[in-house]
Parts: sequence; structure tokens; C-alpha cells
Amino acid sequence: MMRLRRGVRRQCPPQEFHLGRSRRHSPSGRPVLRSCALATCALLELVVLSVEVQAQSIRTDWWATDGLVDAVAVSGNTVYIGGAFTRVGPATGGWTAINPISGSPMAPFPLVAGTIFAAAPDGGGGWYIGGGFSAVLGQPRNNVAHLDVGGNLIAWNPNPNGEVRALAVSGSTVYVGGFFSTIGGQPRNHIAALDSTGIATGWSPNANNLVDALAVSGGTVYAGGYFTTIGGQTRFHLAALDAGTGNATGWNPNANDNVYTLAVGEGRVYAGGLFTTIGGLGRNFIAALDVTTGNPIGWNPSANSAVLALVKSGTTIYAGGTFSSIGGQTRNFIAALDATTGNATAWNPVGNSTVRAMVASGGVVYAGGSFTSMGGQPRNYLAAIDAATGIVGGWNPNPADWVYAMGVSGGRIYAGGSFTIIGGQARKNLAALDATTGNATGWNPNADDRVLALATNGGAVYVGGNFATVGGQPRHGIAALDATVGSATSWNPNPPASSQIGTLALDGSTVYVGGVFTSIGAQPRNDIAALDAATGLATSWNPGANSVPTALVVSGGTVYAGGYFTTIGGQPRRHIAALDATTGSATSWNPDANAELLALAVNGGTVYAGGRFTTIGGQTRNAIAAIDAITGNPTSWNPNVQNDASPLLGALAVNGSAVYAGGIFTSIGGQVRYGLAAIDAGTAAATSWNPSLLYGSGVGTIALSNGLVCVGGGFTSILNLSHSYFGGIYQSVSGVDQPPVAQSRAQLRATPDPFYGTVAFDFYLPETGAVAVALYDLAGRIVRHLHSGTMMAGDRYVDWDGRDDDGRPMRAGLYVVRVRARRADLSAKVFRLR
Repeated sequence: MMRLRRGVRRQCPPQEFHLGRSRRHSPSGRPVLRSCALATCALLELVVLSVEVQAQSIRTDWWATDGLVDAVAVSGNTVYIGGAFTRVGPATGGWTAINPISGSPMAPFPLVAGTIFAAAPDGGGGWYIGGGFSAVLGQPRNNVAHLDVGGNLIAWNPNPNGEVRALAVSGSTVYVGGFFSTIGGQPRNHIAALDSTGIATGWSPNANNLVDALAVSGGTVYAGGYFTTIGGQTRFHLAALDAGTGNATGWNPNANDNVYTLAVGEGRVYAGGLFTTIGGLGRNFIAALDVTTGNPIGWNPSANSAVLALVKSGTTIYAGGTFSSIGGQTRNFIAALDATTGNATAWNPVGNSTVRAMVASGGVVYAGGSFTSMGGQPRNYLAAIDAATGIVGGWNPNPADWVYAMGVSGGRIYAGGSFTIIGGQARKNLAALDATTGNATGWNPNADDRVLALATNGGAVYVGGNFATVGGQPRHGIAALDATVGSATSWNPNPPASSQIGTLALDGSTVYVGGVFTSIGAQPRNDIAALDAATGLATSWNPGANSVPTALVVSGGTVYAGGYFTTIGGQPRRHIAALDATTGSATSWNPDANAELLALAVNGGTVYAGGRFTTIGGQTRNAIAAIDAITGNPTSWNPNVQNDASPLLGALAVNGSAVYAGGIFTSIGGQVRYGLAAIDAGTAAATSWNPSLLYGSGVGTIALSNGLVCVGGGFTSILNLSHSYFGGIYQSVSGVDQPPVAQSRAQLRATPDPFYGTVAFDFYLPETGAVAVALYDLAGRIVRHLHSGTMMAGDRYVDWDGRDDDGRPMRAGLYVVRVRARRADLSAKVFRLR
């Protein structure tokens, strides 16, 4: 029998001076995990009262990436980013609604900071979501949360202390399974029942290991997972629990290995997992059990590997998993089984990797997982398959990572998983974003490997990294790209093919470069050079480092260099030096750090340095220091970076009295700060500016522009809002003004129009605040109040089910919807059909 194995997925290429993250996965393929205050305003009919804006905010409308961002440069209204990514797109977080026609993600996005493993409808159009996460819509929520039909977060907060892997709802009770030992204010091992307030009820089956699947039928709760005792009895991996007492019933199929998925219907309990025997009979990875006796019935599709998802639809059982044969036929990862015979039907979409979640609706089977093709079509992690023919349709949401949970409600498809973006545009390692809309521009140089450095002078964007081609031309590690169209210019310093350029600095007609190379610009040069910005040829400037410079800054007639070197400019200089911009010789300035420097910034007479050092200039300084630009001596300024392991500071930027610092650390300037902080340039104390990155997050690049701190690195959330690897954070911590809405987004749309059942009204809010949405008939009378309260800035939607405020169906005809807020007054017509 084949067992699923743990493994590390998508680990970033090693880079000594850049930041990365990796994840581990459990046997089922799931990762193993080792606020803003808003004023609530009362609204009268379409009268919007005062608005209070959050004290600190980010540009939630700016697109994010699916991989590391190592470099950021800003020119006018364009933000250039480089790194190790393949896609840029809307920052949705790990749970979102998706348009069933277009495949586009539908706002508002809950911006879940973490991974979703399970979801269950609340019966009123909202959803319970579970997984491994720490926040929803910027508010603390550990591992389980409740969203209403409009995507708003409900106060319900059971706060489990471990991952939630399974959810089921029965009336006002929410059943939860997972890794936790406390939930709803009570000790509960791996399984619990929660009431409408989020408090654990007295129901406590007390499993001894993970509960990975739940299903409710009448007065019975079925549980599957890794456990061997539950409900006070020995039960191997599968049990039936009394919904009143929590005790295990006599139903005892006794599976010999883990159960990952359950479906109940027509007197049967369908189970999928890793087992090969159940109820005393051989059943490979999938079985149907009598709901009364627990004995296997004759139905025996016999898969050859794990079954992770089951959906019953009419006379068909859809199965997804890691198998390549099931029901007597070759079926790769997904199959339709006859509910009577267990034989595979002719339906055969053929995936190329694991299917982990499915839902059937309206003649379509929606599948999610870790696949990248389905039915011969490229489909990343989500696909829509015709339930009759098995043909994969054009629906292609394209999430950036795996999907673990799916659902359908109100004409929308819902998906949950480890993704942080859905849709957007393919951009390989380089992208440009419009700073107003936050969307990607058409600029697409398509670098074939990682980009580590960016610099721009307006008409050209200089890029450095590990690539061999970029902008449609062969370029080894360095290139100049047209800032408008993205094509490589004729500028080509042409270092050897094995070269890597990790830092760039522009000064007039000169491009200073540092990295790993032995020649560049038609001259021998060891790891550092100055290139003519017009010709790409090396100038006579030749400091000749003995190891890699990782940071370069030009100030006046001096080029400051930091890195791994111990000699440069003809002199012994440990990790930091000042080089004459004319001769390339090292000046007498010699702070002498005891370990490598990774970041430099100059402000007036002070040089700020960051890296891995613990002493510099003969003084103790952990990872960050301020150095007198004349004497080379450290000043008294000492933020004292700390981390659980060795601290690392890899990015610096200065704006007036604030020094912005990024890296891998847990405290700086006397305050807890994870990976990113603002430090007072006078006192060295951390300011109140706190982006609230998650523990362990890293920041490797910082650029300042138009009141924003633009950051890139290995983080996946900012201010408890999902925003992966790149983001723009307002520098101010009070009185923040949100950006003006772009004219192309200042609209209100009805989808579909005309409509029969439910219509969605999509619109954009330029700022967080009080919003009123109402529907009118043609006589100007309000027929339905759709929303009255606070909404967050960004893309939002509300639904109308065709009924008035009293719940009565409205007659066919034309209606007008209106959205009113402090900085938005939108209206649109919609036609309701019979």
C-alpha cells in the first residue's frame, strides 16, 4: 500500500541575502503549522453620517504576487517589482467568492491571513470557515470564523488553539474538528460543538487525535480522522456520535487507517481515506457503509491510492484524491462512480495531480486541489467540469496555490485554500503596477529567473538578478528595459553566463553594480563595477572586491558599499567601505563590521547600515547601526535588533525623522515588531507605526513614495490582512486619507442583468466608512434596504434575492440600486425577470 508522504513544496532558491519561506505538508497534503478600529455609524434612509478612518492602513487595492518580491522601485505613478514570482493579482486571501460565469474573484474579500481547510454554509447565505489562520478582515480570528452573506465578519469567535480541519452545521450548532485542545472557552480535544455565540456546548466526544472529516445526519454526527478513541469508546478512524450526548454509538466500522472525507445519503455513509480494510472487509481507500449497522455494503470501487474528497449528486458519487485507478477503470485523480454498482462511469476529466475538494451545482462539478491541468486544459488548482460529459469548461479562476475547500451559495462558487491571490495576470519575476488602480500594467519583460535588484531613471528600468533572458533578449544577470513597453534596450554589459547581479545604484550617467561576476562591460571586474548608462561599457572605476557587495548607495562623491567582502578599493575593509566615486579607491572611512552588511541608506551626515553584524566601529550593535559619514564611528543611536535566532536586517529607507527597517527580527527599538518597523532617527525607539506582520515574516526591500512604504519580502499578510509578498503601507499613523478612486472603477454593476433568482451589485469604495445600499422601484420608493453600516475600502458587493423588506417576491420589471457613502454616490438599473 502506498502512503502519502510529507514533503517541502515550492522552496525558494537559496539566496544568502534574500528572504524566503517554506511549508511542510501532512499525509493528506495539507500544510502543518508549527486592527483596525472602525466607527459604527447609524444610518438613516440614505443619509451617511461622519466617517472615521482607520489609524493605519494599507493599499488593499494593490495587487499582490504569488512569490517572493526582492526589489521595488517607484517612478512617477508606476511601481516596479522584481523577485521570484509567476503571477500578480488581486489580494483575496485564502477564502473568496468566485463568479460562476467569468471566474473572477468577487469582492468583498475576507482577506484571511492564513489557510482555509474547511467551510460550511450557515443556512442564511453566510459561511463558517476553518483552517490555520490568525485574522479575518484585519480582526483577530484564530482558525475559525463566521462571515455573513455580505462577506462581513460576525462577532462569533470560538478561538481554538489549533487548526480546524472539519466543519458541519446543524441548526444553530456548529460542529468542529481539528488539532485543537481548547475552543469556545472550554477544553475540547479535536472535536467540539459550538452554539450561536461561539461558546462550546457540553457536547465533548474527546478524540485522542485529529478529526479530519465531519458529517451530520439527523441525531448523529459522523467523524473521521486519525483518532483511535472518541466518544468514550475505542473507534479506529471512524465513528458515529450521538448529537445529544457526544457518546459513540454502537456503529463501529473499524477502519485500519485514516479517514479524510465523508458523505451521507440514502442510508449510506460514504468514506474515503488511506484505509484498506473497514468493517472487517477489504476496501481500498473508499467504502460505503450501512448507516445502521456500520457494515460495508457490496459497493466497492477499490481505488489504488488515497481518496480525499467525496460528493454525492443524484445517482453519482464523485471522488477526488491521489488515485490513478478506481471503479475498475483508469481514472487520474478524479472520477464519477455509479452509486449502485461502484463502477466508474464514462465521465473522465483526467487531472494531472491531486483533487482535494469538490462541489456539484447546476450540472457542473467544480474541483479544487493541487492540479495544474484538468481535461487536457491548463487549470491551476480550480476547474469546472460538465457533470454529464466530463468536458472542462472555460471557467478558469486561476488561484495562486492549492484549494482545500469548496462551496456554492447564492449563485457564487466559494473556494478556500492556501492561495493569497486569484486571477490577475501572468508576470514572470518582473511586473509594473499602476499606483492609482493597483492593477498590473501591460509592462511584461518576462525574466526567466529571479530578479534581485531594480533601479529606474524614468525612461529605463535597470534590472539585476539570476536571469539569462529578459525583455525578449538574452541578457546575463543585468539589463536595461524600456519603461513603457518592457523590451530590452541595446544596453548590454554582458557579464559571464554564471553571473548574478544583486544590487544596483544610479548616479547620473553611471550605473553602479554589485554581485557575483569576474567581468562586465567588456572589462575584467571582480564583483563591483561602474557602467556607462548609455553604452553599458565599464568605466575605469575598479574597486575590485574580494567577495560579494550586497548594498550600494551613492552620496555626493562617495559610493558606500556593504556586503561579504573583506578587501575592496585596494584596502582591507570588513563588510563596509566608502569608495571614491572617481578613483574607486577606499577612503579612510572604516567602520569595520564583524559580519556581512545587507542594507545601506544615507541621510545627511549619517550612514545607516543593516545586516548580520553584532559589532561595528568597535561598538556592540545588533544588525543595525548609524555611522558618522565623516569619521566612520557609530553614533549613540542603537535600536538593538533582536530575534529568536540571529537577527537579520536586509532593507533600509529614511524619510525625515523615520528610519524604516526590514528584515527577520522579533523586536527593534524596544518594541515587539516582526520583520518591519519605523524607528525614530533621533531616539532609536520604535514609533507607533506597526505593520503587524506575522511572526517569522521577512522583509527584503523597502521603497518610499507618495506617503507610502512599499515593501517586498517573504510575508503573506500586513496589518492582519492577507497581502502576499508585496504591499504599500501608509507612512502616517493618523488621519490617513485613502487614495482617490480611479475613474474606471467608479461604477456600480449588476451581475447578471437581467436576472431571475439573485443578482450581485458590485462596486468600489474609495475609503472605509459608513455605507447605505438600497433598492428603489421606478416611483422612487425604497423596496429593499440591502446594507446599512460600515464597509471596508476596496471592491465590495451586496446581493438582492428579488424580495422586498418583508420577504415578498417583487414583480418583474426595472429597479434602481443606489450606493451612498462619504466619497461615493453610485446608481444602476437592473431588470428582474419572472
